[in-house]
Amino acid sequence: MRAMILAAGRGERLRPITDTIPKPMVKVGDKELLLWHILKLKKAGITQIIVNSAHLSEKIVSFLKDGADFGVSITHSVEGPTGLETAGGIIKALPFFKGESFLVVNGDTFIDADYSQFIHPLKKGERARIYLVENPEHNSHGDFSLDPQSKLCSRGPQFTFSGVAVYSSAVFEGYPIEKRPLLPIFEKLAQNRELKGELLKGSWFDVGTIERLNNVNTYIKSHNII
Repeated sequence: MRAMILAAGRGERLRPITDTIPKPMVKVGDKELLLWHILKLKKAGITQIIVNSAHLSEKIVSFLKDGADFGVSITHSVEGPTGLETAGGIIKALPFFKGESFLVVNGDTFIDADYSQFIHPLKKGERARIYLVENPEHNSHGDFSLDPQSKLCSRGPQFTFSGVAVYSSAVFEGYPIEKRPLLPIFEKLAQNRELKGELLKGSWFDVGTIERLNNVNTYIKSHNII
C-alpha cells in the first residue's frame, strides 16, 4: 500500500512558529511531526509516500528530498501557496496511487501507535475506512458515530476523526483538481453505506495550538518516546 501525508496546512493557531516553519515540520520531542509519520510508516512496511505541501512548501521539499535519507521513497505534490484543501490535495495526488487503495495520514498530528493497524485491505462494499478516536476536549461534539455491529459510520457525536483513513481510488476519480473539502465526500459515502470506521489503537494528538503542542511534548517526555 502507498501512503499520503497531508502537509499543506497553514497552521494559523500555531503562529508565530508557523510563520517560518511549516506546521508539519514543527518538532515534537526530537523530531519533526512529518518525520515521526515517515518512520512509523516505514516500520509498518510502507515506503512509497507522497507528501503534499503549500505554505512554505520549499522547506518541506528541501527537508524530505526524495526520502532516501529516511529509507523511503518520497514524491512531492506542491499545490501553491493557498493549497487545495484536503480532498483537493488527494485528487491532485491521485495518479501516484495507480488506481489502488491508499492510506492517508494528517501531517499535523502525533500518533503513538503501530501503523500496521491501518494497512489491511478494504473489504467488499467499503470505499473508505476512517479511524476514530475518543473526543478530545477541543472537539467534544465529535464528528462521527459508529455502529458497533456493521462498523458503518454516520455523522454524529460519538467519536472524532483522527485524520487517518484508507480510501479506494475510485472515491476521488472524476473530480477536477481544485479546492475541495473532504466532509461532503464523507457524507456522500455515509449515505451510500460505504463509509466504514474503526477505533484507532494508540494515543492520538492534534497539534493545532501552542497548548496542544506543549501537551504532546509532555506526553513524549513522560513516556520516554524516542
